[in-house]
Amino acid sequence: MQKLNNKIFSVFAFAALLGITGCDSDNKTTTENPQTSPDTRVQIIHASPDAPKVDLVLDGNIIAEDVDYLQATPISPISVGSHTVGVKAILPDELTINAFDDVTADFAVETIYTILAVNNTANIEPLVLTRSDNGVSNGNVRLQIVHAAPNAPMVDVYATAPGADLAQSAPLVTAEFKGSLDATEVAAGDYQIRITLAGDPQTVVYDSGTQTLPSGGDFVVAAVTNTGPGSHPVNLVLVNTQGQVTPILHADTPAAVRVVHASPDAPAVDVIANDNFQAPLITNLAYAEYAGYVDLSPANYNVKVVPNGEMTPVVIDADLNIMAGYAYNVIATNNLASISPLVLTANNRRIATEAKLRIIHASPTASDVDLYLVAPNADISDIEPTLAGVPFLADTNFLSITPGSYDVVVTPAGTKDIAIGPLNVNLSASGIYSVIARDNAGGGAPLGVILLDDFAVTQ
Repeated sequence: MQKLNNKIFSVFAFAALLGITGCDSDNKTTTENPQTSPDTRVQIIHASPDAPKVDLVLDGNIIAEDVDYLQATPISPISVGSHTVGVKAILPDELTINAFDDVTADFAVETIYTILAVNNTANIEPLVLTRSDNGVSNGNVRLQIVHAAPNAPMVDVYATAPGADLAQSAPLVTAEFKGSLDATEVAAGDYQIRITLAGDPQTVVYDSGTQTLPSGGDFVVAAVTNTGPGSHPVNLVLVNTQGQVTPILHADTPAAVRVVHASPDAPAVDVIANDNFQAPLITNLAYAEYAGYVDLSPANYNVKVVPNGEMTPVVIDADLNIMAGYAYNVIATNNLASISPLVLTANNRRIATEAKLRIIHASPTASDVDLYLVAPNADISDIEPTLAGVPFLADTNFLSITPGSYDVVVTPAGTKDIAIGPLNVNLSASGIYSVIARDNAGGGAPLGVILLDDFAVTQ
Protein backbone atom coordinates (compact mmCIF):
# COMPACT_ATOMS: atom_id res chain seq x y z
CA MET A 1 0.00 0.00 0.00
CA GLN A 2 1.21 3.51 -0.79
CA LYS A 3 2.49 5.12 2.40
CA LEU A 4 1.30 8.56 3.42
CA ASN A 5 3.93 11.22 2.89
CA ASN A 6 3.79 12.67 6.38
CA LYS A 7 6.12 11.42 9.08
CA ILE A 8 3.74 12.10 11.94
CA PHE A 9 0.12 11.18 12.45
CA SER A 10 -2.08 12.76 9.79
CA VAL A 11 -5.27 13.97 11.40
CA PHE A 12 -6.67 14.94 8.01
CA ALA A 13 -6.02 11.50 6.52
CA PHE A 14 -7.43 9.80 9.59
CA ALA A 15 -10.57 11.94 9.41
CA ALA A 16 -10.92 11.37 5.68
CA LEU A 17 -10.59 7.64 6.21
CA LEU A 18 -13.57 7.71 8.54
CA GLY A 19 -15.67 10.17 6.59
CA ILE A 20 -15.30 12.96 9.15
CA THR A 21 -15.13 16.50 7.79
CA GLY A 22 -14.95 19.19 10.44
CA CYS A 23 -13.02 20.05 13.58
CA ASP A 24 -14.09 22.02 16.63
CA SER A 25 -12.05 24.03 19.14
CA ASP A 26 -11.51 21.26 21.70
CA ASN A 27 -9.67 19.14 19.14
CA LYS A 28 -12.57 16.74 18.71
CA THR A 29 -13.61 16.08 15.15
CA THR A 30 -17.25 16.66 14.28
CA THR A 31 -19.38 15.99 11.24
CA GLU A 32 -21.55 18.15 9.07
CA ASN A 33 -24.37 15.67 9.62
CA PRO A 34 -25.61 15.72 13.23
CA GLN A 35 -27.18 12.30 12.72
CA THR A 36 -23.74 10.62 12.34
CA SER A 37 -23.06 8.06 15.05
CA PRO A 38 -21.08 9.23 18.13
CA ASP A 39 -17.37 8.70 18.28
CA THR A 40 -14.65 7.50 20.55
CA ARG A 41 -10.98 8.58 20.47
CA VAL A 42 -7.64 6.81 20.22
CA GLN A 43 -3.95 7.65 20.68
CA ILE A 44 -0.94 5.45 19.94
CA ILE A 45 2.52 5.78 21.59
CA HIS A 46 5.77 4.08 20.55
CA ALA A 47 7.37 3.03 23.86
CA SER A 48 9.49 -0.01 22.91
CA PRO A 49 13.06 1.07 23.72
CA ASP A 50 14.95 -1.02 21.16
CA ALA A 51 12.34 -1.18 18.40
CA PRO A 52 12.72 0.51 15.00
CA LYS A 53 10.41 3.13 13.58
CA VAL A 54 6.92 1.83 12.96
CA ASP A 55 3.90 2.39 10.75
CA LEU A 56 0.51 2.47 12.44
CA VAL A 57 -2.45 0.76 10.84
CA LEU A 58 -6.17 1.14 11.48
CA ASP A 59 -8.56 -1.31 9.84
CA GLY A 60 -5.92 -2.16 7.24
CA ASN A 61 -5.06 1.45 6.36
CA ILE A 62 -1.79 3.19 7.25
CA ILE A 63 -2.64 6.21 9.41
CA ALA A 64 0.90 7.17 10.49
CA GLU A 65 4.35 6.29 9.19
CA ASP A 66 7.92 6.41 10.49
CA VAL A 67 6.83 6.83 14.12
CA ASP A 68 9.98 6.67 16.21
CA TYR A 69 10.61 5.72 19.84
CA LEU A 70 8.77 8.12 22.17
CA GLN A 71 6.68 9.63 19.43
CA ALA A 72 2.88 9.61 19.60
CA THR A 73 -0.21 10.36 17.56
CA PRO A 74 -2.73 13.01 18.57
CA ILE A 75 -5.88 11.77 20.21
CA SER A 76 -8.24 11.49 17.25
CA PRO A 77 -11.78 10.26 16.73
CA ILE A 78 -12.92 6.96 15.33
CA SER A 79 -16.43 5.62 15.08
CA VAL A 80 -17.80 3.58 17.95
CA GLY A 81 -17.64 -0.15 17.38
CA SER A 82 -15.13 -2.79 16.38
CA HIS A 83 -11.75 -1.71 14.96
CA THR A 84 -8.43 -3.40 14.31
CA VAL A 85 -5.21 -1.60 15.21
CA GLY A 86 -1.81 -2.83 14.03
CA VAL A 87 1.82 -1.79 14.36
CA LYS A 88 4.30 -2.63 11.58
CA ALA A 89 8.02 -2.47 12.29
CA ILE A 90 10.08 -0.88 9.51
CA LEU A 91 13.18 -2.88 8.56
CA PRO A 92 16.31 -1.31 7.01
CA ASP A 93 15.28 -2.49 3.52
CA GLU A 94 11.98 -0.59 3.96
CA LEU A 95 9.99 -3.80 4.23
CA THR A 96 7.64 -3.98 7.17
CA ILE A 97 6.63 -6.81 9.47
CA ASN A 98 3.95 -7.01 12.11
CA ALA A 99 5.42 -5.92 15.42
CA PHE A 100 2.71 -7.94 17.17
CA ASP A 101 -0.65 -9.45 16.34
CA ASP A 102 -3.27 -6.89 15.40
CA VAL A 103 -5.52 -5.75 18.23
CA THR A 104 -9.23 -6.02 17.47
CA ALA A 105 -11.58 -4.57 20.05
CA ASP A 106 -14.88 -2.81 20.53
CA PHE A 107 -14.33 0.88 21.11
CA ALA A 108 -16.95 2.41 23.42
CA VAL A 109 -18.51 5.85 23.22
CA GLU A 110 -16.92 8.84 25.02
CA THR A 111 -13.79 6.92 25.88
CA ILE A 112 -10.14 7.68 25.16
CA TYR A 113 -8.05 4.63 24.28
CA THR A 114 -4.28 4.92 24.58
CA ILE A 115 -2.43 2.07 22.90
CA LEU A 116 1.26 1.78 23.77
CA ALA A 117 3.73 -0.46 21.96
CA VAL A 118 5.79 -1.67 24.94
CA ASN A 119 8.46 -4.17 25.93
CA ASN A 120 11.72 -4.95 24.15
CA THR A 121 11.49 -5.88 20.48
CA ALA A 122 11.78 -9.62 21.11
CA ASN A 123 8.61 -9.43 23.22
CA ILE A 124 6.93 -6.29 21.92
CA GLU A 125 3.24 -6.14 22.75
CA PRO A 126 0.31 -3.72 22.93
CA LEU A 127 -0.76 -2.14 26.21
CA VAL A 128 -4.21 -0.53 26.18
CA LEU A 129 -5.24 2.17 28.66
CA THR A 130 -8.66 3.78 28.84
CA ARG A 131 -10.07 6.92 30.39
CA SER A 132 -13.34 8.85 30.15
CA ASP A 133 -13.47 11.44 27.41
CA ASN A 134 -14.65 14.31 29.57
CA GLY A 135 -13.18 17.68 30.43
CA VAL A 136 -10.67 18.39 33.18
CA SER A 137 -11.99 20.38 36.13
CA ASN A 138 -10.92 24.00 36.39
CA GLY A 139 -7.64 24.37 38.24
CA ASN A 140 -6.78 20.69 37.86
CA VAL A 141 -4.57 18.55 35.67
CA ARG A 142 -5.39 14.95 34.76
CA LEU A 143 -2.66 12.30 34.86
CA GLN A 144 -2.68 8.68 33.76
CA ILE A 145 0.62 7.15 34.89
CA VAL A 146 1.95 3.94 33.33
CA HIS A 147 5.06 1.85 34.00
CA ALA A 148 6.41 1.28 30.46
CA ALA A 149 10.05 0.45 31.24
CA PRO A 150 10.49 -3.32 30.66
CA ASN A 151 13.74 -3.71 32.58
CA ALA A 152 12.65 -1.80 35.68
CA PRO A 153 11.22 -3.59 38.74
CA MET A 154 8.06 -2.75 40.66
CA VAL A 155 8.18 0.89 41.68
CA ASP A 156 6.37 3.56 43.66
CA VAL A 157 5.62 6.82 41.86
CA TYR A 158 5.28 9.98 43.96
CA ALA A 159 4.06 13.42 42.87
CA THR A 160 4.65 15.76 45.80
CA ALA A 161 5.31 19.38 46.58
CA PRO A 162 8.96 20.10 45.73
CA GLY A 163 11.25 18.91 48.50
CA ALA A 164 8.61 16.92 50.38
CA ASP A 165 9.84 14.05 52.53
CA LEU A 166 8.92 10.83 50.75
CA ALA A 167 8.85 8.96 54.05
CA GLN A 168 5.90 11.16 54.99
CA SER A 169 4.22 10.93 51.58
CA ALA A 170 2.00 8.36 49.91
CA PRO A 171 2.78 7.20 46.37
CA LEU A 172 0.29 7.99 43.63
CA VAL A 173 0.68 4.46 42.34
CA THR A 174 2.67 1.30 42.96
CA ALA A 175 3.17 -0.50 39.67
CA GLU A 176 5.12 -3.27 38.03
CA PHE A 177 5.87 -3.22 34.32
CA LYS A 178 2.65 -2.51 32.37
CA GLY A 179 0.87 -1.41 35.54
CA SER A 180 -0.90 1.94 35.51
CA LEU A 181 -2.87 4.46 37.50
CA ASP A 182 -6.44 5.19 36.50
CA ALA A 183 -6.74 8.72 35.14
CA THR A 184 -6.61 10.96 38.21
CA GLU A 185 -7.07 14.70 38.65
CA VAL A 186 -4.72 16.66 40.91
CA ALA A 187 -4.44 20.38 41.50
CA ALA A 188 -2.35 22.15 38.86
CA GLY A 189 0.93 23.60 40.09
CA ASP A 190 4.51 22.73 40.91
CA TYR A 191 5.37 19.10 41.61
CA GLN A 192 8.41 16.94 42.14
CA ILE A 193 7.87 13.50 40.61
CA ARG A 194 10.02 10.76 42.06
CA ILE A 195 10.20 7.03 41.43
CA THR A 196 11.52 4.66 44.09
CA LEU A 197 11.82 0.94 44.49
CA ALA A 198 8.46 -0.33 45.74
CA GLY A 199 8.20 0.06 49.50
CA ASP A 200 11.60 1.78 49.74
CA PRO A 201 11.21 5.58 49.66
CA GLN A 202 14.94 6.02 50.32
CA THR A 203 15.99 4.39 47.04
CA VAL A 204 15.12 7.04 44.45
CA VAL A 205 15.80 5.83 40.91
CA TYR A 206 14.30 8.88 39.22
CA ASP A 207 13.81 12.51 40.30
CA SER A 208 12.16 15.05 37.99
CA GLY A 209 13.15 18.12 39.95
CA THR A 210 10.48 20.81 40.07
CA GLN A 211 7.96 20.56 37.23
CA THR A 212 4.90 22.71 36.57
CA LEU A 213 1.75 20.83 35.62
CA PRO A 214 -0.64 23.26 33.90
CA SER A 215 -4.30 23.77 34.63
CA GLY A 216 -6.46 21.87 32.16
CA GLY A 217 -3.63 19.58 31.12
CA ASP A 218 -4.52 16.00 30.22
CA PHE A 219 -1.46 13.75 30.09
CA VAL A 220 -0.37 10.16 29.84
CA VAL A 221 2.76 10.02 32.02
CA ALA A 222 4.96 7.08 31.04
CA ALA A 223 8.03 5.82 32.87
CA VAL A 224 10.27 4.67 30.02
CA THR A 225 13.72 3.15 29.63
CA ASN A 226 16.56 5.69 29.63
CA THR A 227 18.39 5.19 26.32
CA GLY A 228 20.62 8.25 26.67
CA PRO A 229 23.44 9.43 28.93
CA GLY A 230 23.38 8.84 32.67
CA SER A 231 23.18 5.77 34.89
CA HIS A 232 19.56 6.17 36.01
CA PRO A 233 17.36 3.42 34.54
CA VAL A 234 14.25 5.42 33.62
CA ASN A 235 12.96 8.80 32.54
CA LEU A 236 9.45 10.16 32.31
CA VAL A 237 7.60 11.43 29.26
CA LEU A 238 4.42 13.49 29.26
CA VAL A 239 2.15 12.87 26.27
CA ASN A 240 -0.60 15.42 25.71
CA THR A 241 -3.77 15.12 23.69
CA GLN A 242 -2.11 16.65 20.60
CA GLY A 243 0.52 13.89 20.58
CA GLN A 244 3.32 16.15 21.80
CA VAL A 245 5.82 14.15 23.83
CA THR A 246 7.78 16.08 26.46
CA PRO A 247 10.73 14.22 28.00
CA ILE A 248 11.29 14.94 31.67
CA LEU A 249 14.84 13.83 32.33
CA HIS A 250 16.20 12.83 35.69
CA ALA A 251 17.26 16.06 37.41
CA ASP A 252 20.93 15.02 37.38
CA THR A 253 21.05 13.75 33.79
CA PRO A 254 24.47 14.59 32.31
CA ALA A 255 25.61 15.14 28.76
CA ALA A 256 28.08 12.67 27.26
CA VAL A 257 31.06 14.06 25.32
CA ARG A 258 33.61 12.23 23.19
CA VAL A 259 36.67 13.91 21.64
CA VAL A 260 38.38 12.68 18.46
CA HIS A 261 41.76 13.89 17.13
CA ALA A 262 41.44 14.04 13.33
CA SER A 263 43.87 16.89 12.49
CA PRO A 264 46.64 15.06 10.61
CA ASP A 265 49.59 17.40 11.24
CA ALA A 266 48.71 18.44 14.80
CA PRO A 267 50.66 17.00 17.74
CA ALA A 268 49.18 15.08 20.64
CA VAL A 269 46.88 17.42 22.54
CA ASP A 270 45.22 18.17 25.84
CA VAL A 271 41.60 19.32 26.05
CA ILE A 272 40.92 21.99 28.67
CA ALA A 273 37.45 22.89 29.96
CA ASN A 274 36.84 26.38 31.35
CA ASP A 275 40.58 27.19 31.60
CA ASN A 276 41.23 24.46 34.15
CA PHE A 277 44.74 23.74 32.91
CA GLN A 278 45.58 22.00 36.19
CA ALA A 279 43.04 19.25 35.50
CA PRO A 280 42.62 18.75 31.75
CA LEU A 281 39.46 17.04 30.61
CA ILE A 282 41.56 14.86 28.28
CA THR A 283 45.33 14.49 28.09
CA ASN A 284 47.85 13.36 25.47
CA LEU A 285 45.34 12.55 22.74
CA ALA A 286 47.32 11.60 19.63
CA TYR A 287 46.25 11.82 15.99
CA ALA A 288 43.65 9.26 14.93
CA GLU A 289 42.86 8.49 18.58
CA TYR A 290 39.78 9.33 20.57
CA ALA A 291 38.74 9.55 24.21
CA GLY A 292 35.63 7.58 25.15
CA TYR A 293 32.48 9.32 26.24
CA VAL A 294 32.75 11.24 29.50
CA ASP A 295 29.78 12.61 31.41
CA LEU A 296 29.63 16.37 31.89
CA SER A 297 27.11 18.49 33.73
CA PRO A 298 24.99 20.42 31.25
CA ALA A 299 26.28 23.98 30.96
CA ASN A 300 28.07 26.41 28.69
CA TYR A 301 31.72 25.42 28.39
CA ASN A 302 34.77 27.07 26.94
CA VAL A 303 36.96 24.35 25.43
CA LYS A 304 40.60 24.88 24.53
CA VAL A 305 42.91 22.46 22.74
CA VAL A 306 46.66 22.81 23.38
CA PRO A 307 49.75 20.67 22.76
CA ASN A 308 50.13 17.97 25.40
CA GLY A 309 51.52 19.42 28.63
CA GLU A 310 51.50 23.01 27.36
CA MET A 311 49.32 26.08 27.83
CA THR A 312 50.09 27.57 24.43
CA PRO A 313 49.48 27.73 21.59
CA VAL A 314 45.72 27.37 21.88
CA VAL A 315 44.87 25.74 18.56
CA ILE A 316 41.13 25.49 19.24
CA ASP A 317 39.17 27.92 21.41
CA ALA A 318 35.43 27.17 21.22
CA ASP A 319 32.34 27.78 23.30
CA LEU A 320 29.99 24.80 23.55
CA ASN A 321 26.47 24.65 24.94
CA ILE A 322 26.19 21.14 26.37
CA MET A 323 22.60 20.02 27.05
CA ALA A 324 21.41 17.27 29.37
CA GLY A 325 20.57 13.95 27.74
CA TYR A 326 22.60 14.54 24.57
CA ALA A 327 25.69 12.69 23.38
CA TYR A 328 28.26 14.85 21.57
CA ASN A 329 31.20 14.05 19.34
CA VAL A 330 33.77 16.87 19.24
CA ILE A 331 36.17 16.17 16.37
CA ALA A 332 39.33 18.23 15.81
CA THR A 333 39.43 18.49 12.02
CA ASN A 334 41.47 19.97 9.17
CA ASN A 335 45.19 20.71 9.05
CA LEU A 336 46.75 22.52 12.00
CA ALA A 337 46.79 25.88 10.21
CA SER A 338 43.02 25.72 9.78
CA ILE A 339 42.10 23.40 12.66
CA SER A 340 38.51 23.65 13.88
CA PRO A 341 36.06 21.62 15.96
CA LEU A 342 33.28 19.65 14.29
CA VAL A 343 30.54 19.14 16.89
CA LEU A 344 27.99 16.41 16.18
CA THR A 345 25.24 14.93 18.30
CA ALA A 346 24.63 11.18 18.38
CA ASN A 347 21.48 9.19 19.06
CA ASN A 348 23.02 6.07 20.58
CA ARG A 349 19.79 4.17 21.12
CA ARG A 350 20.35 0.60 19.99
CA ILE A 351 17.77 -0.97 17.67
CA ALA A 352 17.25 -4.72 17.76
CA THR A 353 16.41 -5.14 14.08
CA GLU A 354 19.24 -3.17 12.51
CA ALA A 355 22.81 -1.95 12.68
CA LYS A 356 23.43 1.79 12.77
CA LEU A 357 26.35 3.01 10.64
CA ARG A 358 27.69 6.56 10.47
CA ILE A 359 30.40 7.88 8.14
CA ILE A 360 32.09 11.27 8.61
CA HIS A 361 34.32 12.84 5.96
CA ALA A 362 37.29 14.36 7.84
CA SER A 363 40.08 14.01 5.25
CA PRO A 364 41.31 17.50 4.26
CA THR A 365 43.21 16.00 1.31
CA ALA A 366 40.12 14.46 -0.25
CA SER A 367 37.57 16.74 -1.84
CA ASP A 368 34.03 15.51 -2.52
CA VAL A 369 33.82 11.72 -2.32
CA ASP A 370 31.45 8.90 -3.17
CA LEU A 371 30.71 6.34 -0.47
CA TYR A 372 29.90 2.71 -1.19
CA LEU A 373 28.49 0.10 1.17
CA VAL A 374 28.56 -3.12 -0.84
CA ALA A 375 28.76 -6.88 -0.50
CA PRO A 376 32.24 -8.19 0.36
CA ASN A 377 34.61 -8.22 -2.63
CA ALA A 378 32.02 -6.57 -4.87
CA ASP A 379 33.29 -4.84 -8.01
CA ILE A 380 32.07 -1.24 -7.74
CA SER A 381 32.65 -0.44 -11.41
CA ASP A 382 29.00 -1.00 -12.27
CA ILE A 383 27.50 -0.04 -8.90
CA GLU A 384 26.02 3.35 -8.05
CA PRO A 385 27.45 4.89 -4.88
CA THR A 386 25.43 4.57 -1.73
CA LEU A 387 26.04 8.28 -1.16
CA ALA A 388 27.39 10.50 -3.91
CA GLY A 389 29.30 13.78 -3.78
CA VAL A 390 29.89 13.85 -0.03
CA PRO A 391 31.86 17.03 0.84
CA PHE A 392 34.61 17.54 3.42
CA LEU A 393 33.20 17.62 6.99
CA ALA A 394 29.91 16.05 5.89
CA ASP A 395 28.22 13.54 8.19
CA THR A 396 25.87 10.81 7.01
CA ASN A 397 24.33 10.59 10.48
CA PHE A 398 23.29 7.06 11.42
CA LEU A 399 22.11 4.93 8.52
CA SER A 400 19.83 1.96 9.18
CA ILE A 401 21.64 -1.11 7.82
CA THR A 402 20.56 -4.73 7.53
CA PRO A 403 22.96 -6.73 9.75
CA GLY A 404 25.69 -8.54 7.83
CA SER A 405 29.15 -8.28 6.29
CA TYR A 406 29.96 -5.35 3.99
CA ASP A 407 32.80 -3.53 2.30
CA VAL A 408 33.09 0.23 2.80
CA VAL A 409 34.72 1.92 -0.19
CA VAL A 410 35.51 5.62 -0.68
CA THR A 411 36.36 7.13 -4.08
CA PRO A 412 36.81 10.70 -5.36
CA ALA A 413 33.37 11.87 -6.46
CA GLY A 414 32.43 10.70 -9.93
CA THR A 415 35.26 8.19 -10.23
CA LYS A 416 35.86 4.54 -9.45
CA ASP A 417 39.39 5.21 -8.11
CA ILE A 418 39.47 3.70 -4.64
CA ALA A 419 40.90 6.09 -2.04
CA ILE A 420 39.86 4.15 1.07
CA GLY A 421 39.06 0.46 1.29
CA PRO A 422 37.68 -1.93 0.62
CA LEU A 423 37.26 -1.90 4.41
CA ASN A 424 35.39 -5.04 5.46
CA VAL A 425 32.98 -4.47 8.34
CA ASN A 426 30.71 -6.89 10.14
CA LEU A 427 27.61 -5.10 11.36
CA SER A 428 25.49 -6.79 14.00
CA ALA A 429 21.89 -6.19 14.99
CA SER A 430 21.74 -3.62 17.81
CA GLY A 431 25.24 -2.48 16.85
CA ILE A 432 26.39 1.14 16.57
CA TYR A 433 29.30 1.88 14.24
CA SER A 434 31.03 5.10 13.22
CA VAL A 435 33.73 5.56 10.58
CA ILE A 436 35.74 8.77 10.17
CA ALA A 437 37.65 9.09 6.88
CA ARG A 438 41.05 10.68 7.60
CA ASP A 439 44.43 11.59 6.11
CA ASN A 440 47.65 9.74 6.72
CA ALA A 441 49.57 10.96 9.79
CA GLY A 442 51.16 14.26 8.82
CA GLY A 443 48.69 14.76 5.98
CA GLY A 444 47.99 13.45 2.52
CA ALA A 445 47.74 9.89 1.23
CA PRO A 446 47.36 7.05 1.90
CA LEU A 447 44.01 7.84 3.43
CA GLY A 448 42.66 5.82 6.34
CA VAL A 449 39.84 5.66 8.85
CA ILE A 450 39.14 6.07 12.53
CA LEU A 451 36.71 3.41 13.75
CA LEU A 452 34.47 4.22 16.71
CA ASP A 453 31.69 2.77 18.85
CA ASP A 454 31.36 -1.01 18.39
CA PHE A 455 34.48 -1.15 16.20
CA ALA A 456 37.25 -2.18 18.57
CA VAL A 457 40.32 -0.84 16.76
CA THR A 458 41.67 2.23 14.96
CA GLN A 459 43.09 1.77 11.47
